[in-house]
Amino acid sequence: MLTSISDVRDRLATQQYIASDEIATAMFLADRLGKPLLAEGPAGVGKTELAKSWAGATGRELIRLQCYEGLDETKALYEWEYAKQLLYTQLLREKLSDLLGDARTLREAADRLASEEDVFFSERFLLPRPLLRALTSEQPVVLLIDEIDRADAEFEAFLLEVLSDFQVSVPELGTIKARHMPTVLLTSNNTRELSEALKRRCLYIHIDYPDLENELRVVQLKVPGLAPRLARQAVELVQRLRGMDLKKHPSVSETLDWARALLELNSKQLDQATLDNTLSVLLKYESDIQRARRALQGGAERPDRPDRPDRPDRPRGGYRGGEWNN
Repeated sequence: MLTSISDVRDRLATQQYIASDEIATAMFLADRLGKPLLAEGPAGVGKTELAKSWAGATGRELIRLQCYEGLDETKALYEWEYAKQLLYTQLLREKLSDLLGDARTLREAADRLASEEDVFFSERFLLPRPLLRALTSEQPVVLLIDEIDRADAEFEAFLLEVLSDFQVSVPELGTIKARHMPTVLLTSNNTRELSEALKRRCLYIHIDYPDLENELRVVQLKVPGLAPRLARQAVELVQRLRGMDLKKHPSVSETLDWARALLELNSKQLDQATLDNTLSVLLKYESDIQRARRALQGGAERPDRPDRPDRPDRPRGGYRGGEWNN
């Protein structure tokens, strides 16, 4: 049982997840109120990682449903193992022959077979998918419904029963209710507008790119071997890139990839050569790379130019001495 918002923050910290006050409060309320939490925001800001970290912090299994266009309830909820049913039918052929052998009409044979169909439509032949696994688990779990905005509106409507009553209807078996209330986190990259009905059933939080100091904390925590000065330079550059008109801004996960790349390259400072050779770790479109290079031209530290304010060859714009000059 969570006792406070600081308890949430401390638990997430054990998983190396730095939670803001807003995130910690949202997780606390979701747990205490038994409500799903919808986390919306740009890709790569830590929405999925929040679910993973919460599962680790609480010692619960993480069950993940990755959403995509065309996802339907059979792929999310359950399927019947028809191959297994057919195998059992073949193995029980003699029993079926005994059962149907003296039937005088086709209708009578069909009626007898129908009376035994519960054998073939039972949990023995049910293949649970993520939603059903979360509801029937023997222990409380964390259910991550990832990128719900990629799924169709029809699937979103199907989820309403699950999120409202934590139960699902299986025609052959009836209504299956959750054995334990799962902690449900839904994520959305906001590629389409979600329905009001879905949002009404959830608590809501928008997770945006962190500010410079918080992102620097993440880098120092996840990539501790990176020199502090270089870490700050890297984060400052990423923050500047996010202010540009790009097709895709670098995410926090890409900041971490870049920090690890700089560490692997034994970089000591963010000079022009390093920036030119590694910018593609941050940016994934050639047009973005070219635009960033033009904007940052002369902006990285050059080893042959010491940081002296009285040097006449100091560039008018660029990164010098811990801050960007324009």
